[in-house]
Amino acid sequence: MNTTRSAPDWKGSLLELDVESVAHGGHCVARCDGRVVFVRHTLPGERVLAEVTEDRGGSFCRANAVQVLVAAPGRVEPPCPLARPNGCGGCDWQHASAETQRELKAAVVAEQLERLAGLEWPVHVEELPGGLLGWRSRVRLGVTFSGRAGLRENREHRVIPVDDCPISVPDMLSEVLPKAWTRGAELAVAKDAEGIVHATEMRILPGGRPRMQRMMGGGQAVEYAAGRKWLLQAHSFWQVHPAAADTLASVVGEWARASPGAHVWDLYSGVGLFASVLAGQVGPDGSVLAVESAKLAAADAMMNLEDLPQVRVIRGKVRQVLADEGARPEVVVLDPPRRGAGRPIVDTIAERGPSTVVYVACDPASLARDIARFATHGYRLADLRAFDAFPMTQHVECVARLTADAPT
Repeated sequence: MNTTRSAPDWKGSLLELDVESVAHGGHCVARCDGRVVFVRHTLPGERVLAEVTEDRGGSFCRANAVQVLVAAPGRVEPPCPLARPNGCGGCDWQHASAETQRELKAAVVAEQLERLAGLEWPVHVEELPGGLLGWRSRVRLGVTFSGRAGLRENREHRVIPVDDCPISVPDMLSEVLPKAWTRGAELAVAKDAEGIVHATEMRILPGGRPRMQRMMGGGQAVEYAAGRKWLLQAHSFWQVHPAAADTLASVVGEWARASPGAHVWDLYSGVGLFASVLAGQVGPDGSVLAVESAKLAAADAMMNLEDLPQVRVIRGKVRQVLADEGARPEVVVLDPPRRGAGRPIVDTIAERGPSTVVYVACDPASLARDIARFATHGYRLADLRAFDAFPMTQHVECVARLTADAPT
């Protein structure tokens, strides 16, 4: 293997940098001696002293701002003392005001749409109720070798013990963090809509497979959204922001507008949130195909939607299930994982010719790539809304409406 570097190793060096634009990934862009430096803990327009934390050669390296020489107007004091270089990596923008955070996320979504899909699209990131703190209802923790639970450093495996997490919903971690856990384990913690905290300790086996070791709080969570009560296995997929599920279900319903008696698809359907909305639109004479590969989520969907006979839940990989699906859908809703749907799925959807595609995305780059692929089949972006469903972090939730007609 060729190990020759194309640039000097700057790791550990201190660089004085003028920060330019925000970039996808929770950092900003600066330049030094012809190389790009991706800098965390800074804002566009600032001048900072940054320490290089990672340099693998080539055209870029990564750094943390360790001193702000000239601050941007949107800078604030982080509410958590661990939101700093070499601290917790869970938050990216605690040093930015609420308005600045949403502006940064809007800029990222717009840049990804322009760069990857060739679209100049105005983006406004909408605030969800509740503010910047106390919103996260689900969290993954690591366990130190001394048995303390904590959060990981950015791009590192190191677990940093914490006494609390200000973005987590109140009292979610108060009973979890003082306990002694198995060294090296992972903890999945959730607080449901009825205030019950569920914590599951898991060992990660070779190959990344989790094995449950112990549990507190019971195994079934209760949530409310789209006018329904949901009974879920505690760590099935559910939106982490308390207002996100209802908000997204409302937008999906508004844009899907499935006809009574129509056949529709809900792909990567999770526990069936969007399928329940579509079922109400198509009515008892229509049909909803809900496809989900995760065992827990598919089982929860079957149980929660058993009162809706027009919904057919299939556990399996989307590509394999659609290969055997002959009926043409009027509407397709999809909420793929962070990597997006990808070319084969996009091609399959487009070949079936739905009049409307509603795409829910947690990653703007994946969304933009898939929109570009849909465009090769004649589908155009008609609407887009973005929501700050993950305050203090780089993440943003988008919903896009694609049609085979010109944009409206």
